[in-house]
Amino acid sequence: MAKHLFVGLLLVLVTVAANAHGETTRRLSRKQLRDKIRGAWAAQMIGVSYGAPTEFKSNGKIIEGEIKGDDLSNAIDQDDLYVEITFAQVMDSLGLDATTKNYGEAFKDSKYKLWHANAAARKNLNRGIEAPMSGHPIHNLHADDIDFQIEADFIGIMCPGLPQESNLYCDRVGRVMNYGDGLYGGMFIAGMYSAGYFETDPRKVVEAGLACIPEQSPYAMIVSDLLAWSAEEPDWRKTWQKIQDKWDKHDVCPDGVHRPFNIDAKLNGAYVAMGLLYGKGEWQETMEVATRCGQDSDCNPASALGVLGVMLSFEKLPEKDKQEIARLADTNFSHTDYSFNEIVDSTETRALEVIRNAGGKVTGEAVEIPEQAPKAPELELWNFGKPGQVYRADNPAWKWQGDWADAKDRHQLPAKQTSVPGSEATLKFKGTGIALVSNLAQDGGKADVYVDGVKSDLPADAYIMPNTVDDDLWRMFGLEEGEHTLRLVLREDADPRSKGRRILINRAISYHAE
Repeated sequence: MAKHLFVGLLLVLVTVAANAHGETTRRLSRKQLRDKIRGAWAAQMIGVSYGAPTEFKSNGKIIEGEIKGDDLSNAIDQDDLYVEITFAQVMDSLGLDATTKNYGEAFKDSKYKLWHANAAARKNLNRGIEAPMSGHPIHNLHADDIDFQIEADFIGIMCPGLPQESNLYCDRVGRVMNYGDGLYGGMFIAGMYSAGYFETDPRKVVEAGLACIPEQSPYAMIVSDLLAWSAEEPDWRKTWQKIQDKWDKHDVCPDGVHRPFNIDAKLNGAYVAMGLLYGKGEWQETMEVATRCGQDSDCNPASALGVLGVMLSFEKLPEKDKQEIARLADTNFSHTDYSFNEIVDSTETRALEVIRNAGGKVTGEAVEIPEQAPKAPELELWNFGKPGQVYRADNPAWKWQGDWADAKDRHQLPAKQTSVPGSEATLKFKGTGIALVSNLAQDGGKADVYVDGVKSDLPADAYIMPNTVDDDLWRMFGLEEGEHTLRLVLREDADPRSKGRRILINRAISYHAE
């Protein structure tokens, strides 16, 4: 008895001493840790399946009426699950010290279908542009898109209560395909997962995610607006309208310029936070709000519900959903070697290593996790500018010389195409930047591009590998505001893998200083 009292007193004294130095720890039983990991992965699957039929079918407007979600088996084939598992597998194979280059190499060789920043990154990687430059705006017009935001969940899940560790891994993985606000989107989402292990108030979870990113970034500004507006306005639809009026504009992604479509990370990240703030910890309402905000309305409820899944744990999820997860638990996600059960196992293994690396303690019964405050990275943004005029191929501002034929792009809009070397296209435009938009394909050719008579170091390359959908043919920013002349000249050569040397141009987009 005396021995036990002495040991107990010693533990109290150690805890008091640790607290005096700010080294407090928090405890989870191993069962609690695993249950929260299971809850996070299951909730992602449930959220993405619920929103799947609505994805980008309600752009710039709220989804009203009944939502009939897909069967949970839909989650097995969802890119925002199998892509993140690609990066988790790199960690499992190479360890937590895997580099951005390692993640890029794995992504380069992936075969599944990709779009936007992911597609541009894989295109760049296959051209010899290594990560992190594969995600840099110099080479990736989609750098502010949602891609890493929908793939960062696994990082937050493996960093329980450790937002600095979460940001560390986000920085390594996210630069493969994103930059600036596109990178911060992943840090925000992962930071909320990390906080959700020890927090029951969704507002505090959102605030914790916000603390993980630079406060001067536009991403932080939209979340700050949302936190302020939601504290005063009980009707989420009215808050949604405020976000719409202030923030749903000037999307630089070619597919979103002057259109309702918006795949920008920060706007969709605000919809994730909307679900959490107005769902108030309630399962169905969180999923409903995040989905009904529109735009990427399957990925957004997947992340919102995933964060709530950590907060609640698997055992507190709806019984019907748990039964569906059990039915699919040993089915591999598409393009991966991981089932639900296997990704839960590997996430738990990584989480234990992250805890140890952060100075925590792991036993067979529990984990002790040092309290760690969020720490935002240095601000880095790329000034794409504000989208200006769209010059479609039938605009008289274009001058075509050589053998150009009329064509249609994938949206059946006017385009021009040629396979004849020496064919030229000239455009006079005003602005500080210009982007050429094409339908890149397996028969794409190359062209030299000149701006104001100066040849660009980067040629226009219209070849892209299979299952990679991208329209970003060529871009240049940082010009002096004013009138400029762009000239494109088709070359004799093409990528060695190309089946032709066709260049298709459907439009150019000018950009102006904000």
